[in-house]
Amino acid sequence: MTNTQVTLVQIDNYGPWTVTPEPRREADLQTLQSRLYADLSQLIGSRGGYVFFTRFDNMVAVTNGLDAADHALIQESVANRYPVTLSLGVATGPNPAGALADATGVIQAAGSAQDSDRRGVLDGEFAGDRTDDGVQIAHFDVIDATGEYTDALNAFDTFIEIEQGYAALMKYMRHSHDALSFFVGGDNIIAVCPDLETGAYEEAIDHVEDDAGVSLQVGAGRGSNAHAAGMAAKHALEACREDGSRVELAWERG
Repeated sequence: MTNTQVTLVQIDNYGPWTVTPEPRREADLQTLQSRLYADLSQLIGSRGGYVFFTRFDNMVAVTNGLDAADHALIQESVANRYPVTLSLGVATGPNPAGALADATGVIQAAGSAQDSDRRGVLDGEFAGDRTDDGVQIAHFDVIDATGEYTDALNAFDTFIEIEQGYAALMKYMRHSHDALSFFVGGDNIIAVCPDLETGAYEEAIDHVEDDAGVSLQVGAGRGSNAHAAGMAAKHALEACREDGSRVELAWERG
């Protein structure tokens, strides 16, 4: 059974900071957000985790294998390099969306996102010992995105089509399976899932095709942390591309 450890990363007092003492230049804010995401991706990724930017002032990480000390070091590193601090709420559970809800509650209980007195919260439940199948990652991409969209439409219309497919998948996986799906660039979507098998992924692909007209394929993998599960999912997705299949599960391929 999966036992996903999810960390909600929330910038403290970010909204008021962006307009104090007066509104800051948007280019500077975008630069700070993108650099912070890149640094967190490296800090968490070097420890076997994944982080997803969502709204940038709020980011979601899969952190199986990271303990409280690891989280505290990440907070310290950011505080030493940025004019903002981070609060981290941590929770675990068999359903990623449920774990994220619990992690969110940890931070909300400590104060509002715009509370000037809230700084560097770190609290929650850690998964402890890792299991080989504690995390399930699914890596989706659009079938022939280059031929169907990139080389056929203008760049913005391509963006719209891909985003509509992402939105349809994100909503379906959340409401049908308590999975968390994130756009990660190009035509790629990574979903953090509970225990799902082939039929569930086939139904998700059918839904996106019917709802948004976007054709997907997916590889899924399991592992002790996000990196291990994600790499297994990438190899399974390569098998889709080679075989022309829509769904490949790494644990069934051996």
